[in-house]
Amino acid sequence: MAAARFCLPVLVLVLAALALTHGMRGAGPKKCCFRFNDIPIEKEKVVDYVKTSQRCSRPAVLLKTVAGRQLCVRPSAPWVKEIISYLSAEGQSSSM
Repeated sequence: MAAARFCLPVLVLVLAALALTHGMRGAGPKKCCFRFNDIPIEKEKVVDYVKTSQRCSRPAVLLKTVAGRQLCVRPSAPWVKEIISYLSAEGQSSSM
């Protein structure tokens, strides 16, 4: 009888913990940047850009190059602003 009284609260606690951790997995942003490329690249080599989520600790822009690479860059850099303006004028922008 004592074992039954002990098992039910433990089972409820385990299920609650599983539900909580499962719900937290999908809550975060898809991609955040922690290291940045500070070397300017030519705007003709960039085909698209994506702004990272506001939930990321650092604001960033992901530039997709002609070669298919993604580079994390700082949105405040003047050369990045120029690329964003160039791509936005062509209608190729998106956001995460």
